[in-house]
Amino acid sequence: MLRFLGERLIQSAAVLAVMSFVIFALIGLMPGDPVDLMISADPDLTSADIEKLREIYGLDRPVVERYGNWLWAALQGDFGFSRLFARPVFEVLIPALGHTLALLGISLTLALCIGLPLGIWAAVKPYSVRDYAVNLFAFAGISVPSFWLGLLLIILFAVILGVLPAGGLGTPGGDGGWADKLIYLVLPAASLTLASVGGHTRYMRASMLETLRQDYIRTARAKGLTERRVVLGHALRNALIPVTTIVALDFGFLFSGALITETIFAYPGMGKLTYDAVMGNDFNLALVALLLATLVTLVGNILADLAYAWLDPRIGFEGKNQ
Repeated sequence: MLRFLGERLIQSAAVLAVMSFVIFALIGLMPGDPVDLMISADPDLTSADIEKLREIYGLDRPVVERYGNWLWAALQGDFGFSRLFARPVFEVLIPALGHTLALLGISLTLALCIGLPLGIWAAVKPYSVRDYAVNLFAFAGISVPSFWLGLLLIILFAVILGVLPAGGLGTPGGDGGWADKLIYLVLPAASLTLASVGGHTRYMRASMLETLRQDYIRTARAKGLTERRVVLGHALRNALIPVTTIVALDFGFLFSGALITETIFAYPGMGKLTYDAVMGNDFNLALVALLLATLVTLVGNILADLAYAWLDPRIGFEGKNQ
């Protein structure tokens, strides 16, 4: 177990290092840099001033050298300053990370609590009326664009009914704490949940159908076990193995892919922060935010590997058991 974790951590660190260089290089290719922004703000700058500024910011050096300087500073805990917020990058990221984790935790929990039971319920009686109804619901959830769904929820609940706020996060200066903020999570959490529950339902149904066709399931039924015990006691654990992979990948996708939802609802999470950083040429903030999304995806994959061994004892961490 410890050896496996050590190997996976080393692999994850290597992937993170490679991705840091790739993201750094791609951000460096974006049009516009801090000096260009200074030029647009002060047209009186001369060419000599521009060259001096590029030298001060290190923009006249090769990308590999600039990346090495950034990496050395990052290893010492210095990730630079955010140009948009005029604060250290981590001081900007921590609140947004907390907001995204709250939104992600609520939406992912609701999607799993709705999608997995629906998938099991449909797979128990395939090609029945309830199976077709669940499939229709799942396909509708998959097919609806997330931006259209978000706008529809705003129009219905914020504009027409007026029962929920259209966006933001709490009333400025409000003293309600989390109770004051939870109501602002309802619409974005509902949007993310409805957008992802269909996929989880389809994956759970397909995995359960495949598991229920196995020989050991027929043996369990031949022994006279009830259908409930066959499904929940014998089939469910094995059916969850491929679904766990999807959930791990979906965790990273939701963390970084909630950009559209957070932008529509003006929710100050990681997705909106990354979008604002890229559009505002805030290179330090965009780089660290994208690396953090990569790190979350890698952590999700490690947790999925650990879940495999818990779901199926035949899966071991040692090479002789694999």
